Amino acid sequence: MNEKVKEFREYREAMNEKILAGDNKVMKRIFNLDTNTYMEGALSTKVKEMLGLVSSMVLRCDDCVKYHLEKCHEQGITNDEMMEIFAVANLVGGTIVIPHTRRAIEYWEIINQEA
Repeated sequence: MNEKVKEFREYREAMNEKILAGDNKVMKRIFNLDTNTYMEGALSTKVKEMLGLVSSMVLRCDDCVKYHLEKCHEQGITNDEMMEIFAVANLVGGTIVIPHTRRAIEYWEIINQEA
């Protein structure tokens, strides 16, 4: 496994455990709401992950971008679909999203090489 991917996954898992170990009702509900939001519904999980990725890019959250890239990969998003997702994010977010797109493309390539 690529070191960048391994590091991201391990850090995210460890810190999420610490957050949830705090036993804060609001934080637990936020995590639960997030889980339930991305379940199949009127919109497919695939569409919701694409929306999550665009939103994360526009908000310029690199950790969120990596997370949604991994989820999009699990949902079978193609490279052509991913480039359209990036196009929407850059149109909505403006040129300030370009550096995040660079990092997103790098991470997307890494997780696709591992498949």
